[in-house]
Amino acid sequence: MGNPPFGHSGERAISSYFADGPGKQWEEQVRREGGRWDDFLHFEGNANTFRLLTHQFEGRRKGGFGLTYTTLASVVKYPFSSTAGQKKGKFGFFETEQNTFRTIADHLGLICFEEEPLRYARHPLVFLVEAADDICYQIMDLEDACKLRLLGYQEVIQLMLDFFSEEEQNHIQAIADSIHDKNESIAYVRSKVINLLVEECSEAFLRNEAAILEGTFQGALINATSDRCAKAYEKSSKIARQHIYVTQDVVDVELAGHRIFEEIIDRMMYALLHPENSYSKTFLKRVSSQYNTKADRLYGKIQCTLDFLSGMTDLYALDLYRKLTGMNLPAV
Repeated sequence: MGNPPFGHSGERAISSYFADGPGKQWEEQVRREGGRWDDFLHFEGNANTFRLLTHQFEGRRKGGFGLTYTTLASVVKYPFSSTAGQKKGKFGFFETEQNTFRTIADHLGLICFEEEPLRYARHPLVFLVEAADDICYQIMDLEDACKLRLLGYQEVIQLMLDFFSEEEQNHIQAIADSIHDKNESIAYVRSKVINLLVEECSEAFLRNEAAILEGTFQGALINATSDRCAKAYEKSSKIARQHIYVTQDVVDVELAGHRIFEEIIDRMMYALLHPENSYSKTFLKRVSSQYNTKADRLYGKIQCTLDFLSGMTDLYALDLYRKLTGMNLPAV
């Protein structure tokens, strides 16, 4: 939830559009209106998740999904605004949801480090949610890489076995060897690694509970596991960065994403800025009524556009791009 089409590639495409693409033309006006330009300059799926869960879209009920404050706080991985100056541009809420997050944070008693720009300590449960994310994605990426033949079977098995002691490795290897289907064998070892890391991260949470509650704990739980697990995880991450996330298919998807996003954002913004035009009226028929196409400020028009875009699946975005450019038309 929250990520635009093509995941992190989509986030980068949106940020690039506003940083050094056509969207840069609106920066001065957004800032002049008092809008937070950094919300677009570093578009963040985490902040968009919080918006989807809490924002009252047109015709929808107040309070969004109506989740508990604890649940909402536990998904805000970066509890600060886009102007808080984080190196990677990570943040937890857009300008429009800042007061909502403040209400939740103050009610739960989260530590406020700074008022302007607004910055809170994480809710303790965020560390567990982050750990679950780190564990599953990293280990399952190795499994997928083996299925896609980006990495060899034995290499993946060894990367996973490195999480265990020598005695445990021998036991797990023996069982893996008894399974004749390599995909099932990989799945077995993967399940063992995930189970181990769940236990390790749980122990790390308990060891660092005081610092977590005080808001002084730094980093992720996965990095606070035993030396053996931490080293094996870092090795797996390094291999993934070198051989999985930079394959030609991944790069091609990102390049295509830039072109697709630019086309859709351009068309949507034109329609919102010139609603009286015949083309604009026709285009806006494609936009769900839950999105605020009547926003007064330029900030609101851009946010409406990104609401529309980030609500698409990969295939829907690609299909819409093809239809907008005349590359594909419905049967007539």
